[in-house]
Amino acid sequence: MSQHLSEQEQVRRENLQKMIEVGINPYPNATIENTHSINDILSGYASDEEAYSKVRVSGRLMSRRIMGKASFAEIQDNSGRIQIYVNRDEICPGEDKTLYNTVFKKLLDFGDFISIEGNAFTTQTGQLSIHVNKLEILSKSLKPLPVVKTDAEGNAYDEVTDPEFKYRQRYVDLTINPQVREVFEKRSKMINAMRKFMVDRGYLEVETPVLQPIYGGAAARPFKTHHNTLDTTFYLRIANELYLKRLIFGGYEGVFEFAKDFRNEGMSRFHNPEFTMMELYVAYKDYYWMMDFMEEMIEYVAMEVHGTTEVQVGENVISFKRPWKRYTMYEAIEHFTGIDISEMDEAQLRETAKSLHVPIDDSMGKGKLIDEIFGEKCEHQLIQPTFITDYPVEMSPLAKKHRTKEGLVERFEAICNAKEICNAFSELNDPIDQRARFEEQLELGKRGDEEAMQLDEDYLRALEYGMPPTAGIGIGIDRLAMIMLNQNSIQDVLFFPQMKPEVQ
Repeated sequence: MSQHLSEQEQVRRENLQKMIEVGINPYPNATIENTHSINDILSGYASDEEAYSKVRVSGRLMSRRIMGKASFAEIQDNSGRIQIYVNRDEICPGEDKTLYNTVFKKLLDFGDFISIEGNAFTTQTGQLSIHVNKLEILSKSLKPLPVVKTDAEGNAYDEVTDPEFKYRQRYVDLTINPQVREVFEKRSKMINAMRKFMVDRGYLEVETPVLQPIYGGAAARPFKTHHNTLDTTFYLRIANELYLKRLIFGGYEGVFEFAKDFRNEGMSRFHNPEFTMMELYVAYKDYYWMMDFMEEMIEYVAMEVHGTTEVQVGENVISFKRPWKRYTMYEAIEHFTGIDISEMDEAQLRETAKSLHVPIDDSMGKGKLIDEIFGEKCEHQLIQPTFITDYPVEMSPLAKKHRTKEGLVERFEAICNAKEICNAFSELNDPIDQRARFEEQLELGKRGDEEAMQLDEDYLRALEYGMPPTAGIGIGIDRLAMIMLNQNSIQDVLFFPQMKPEVQ
């Protein structure tokens, strides 16, 4: 199939051919040893001009103003953009002026990669620039970049306004919008801060299988695949919990993993089929200890990323400073609805949900009904970080029964900006109770609950060897990044979110 080219794309291909004809390789093999980043020069020149008397930087050509034998242009690298001054006789010291007269003036296009050598200086208008004495072509761009414009108030905007374009062609978004790169750099800083916090406490970072013969560790619908050699069905993991706890069984006292998980469910600005979780399990601890740990770690992360515990999120200022507010789930429902559901059976809960106009269906057991009431009536009102604790046993097949409250388990979720960012338990370590819970999940599955857990015999076998009292937590990295980086959609904190196949 022939490629349809726009007029600009056709011109760039013609420029490519002309460049080859004048003896310039538009895609040379090269290792470039840059002496500085552009930001190094912009931030350091004023205090030490001599240090920038010889610089080499590489990046994209982003603008150009031709003025006869000399020109001004702009080059952009990963760290910023700077003006360059190019003089014909300096980059072409001999009689052959092709590099300037033909290549630089006529054949280079915005987006082309170049490398320059020269010295930093300040122009008569006071603009820091690089005076170029050597210029090399590194790579020819065959597609034009969208044009960045400025409105009457001085706000920059560009043609990448369609999310379909922005998320599908993230590489263009990153090129023309430095603030987008900053989001992902801060996301990396957030993850590294969490990793350091845990490593410094002696916990071991590990890896567990993505392909699993039995999916478990969460209530979710999996992706299914087939292994040809083993002739076996596998599932992409929905959580890494059961494998991490196997390592606690094996003798490690603190393990964590930043894991890609996959759930074959709906998509929204809060949900992507592929997402990142951090799960941590620590022996000889319980959920009270883990709440304190969560507060301390996220407070630390906020300080590392922003230098403050207060973070602007939309119209709200979120404070991650300890201590966070705590409600039991029943307390939260009563606080926001005025109804005490703590003694209700399934039939009463069903009637209560209907009276509150909470959508439910016949497949929902007691735990699901409570979860739906909480989600519809409470969650959206929790803006500041808040722990919701002590869930019904039906909702939490992997959590330990509460030490004093019948029918409940020792579990908490942290809700922030109206969304769950973590889920944690005092982990169930009674193998007989665990088997009974799995069997209850199988019954829910028979009633049509597609998210009910599977019965994992190997996990039960491992648990029968014994597990110490253990606290575990799973933190949604993408959700946390949305809040920590003030982004409205999960797609804005993922480089390449899942999308429908592109229509050609």
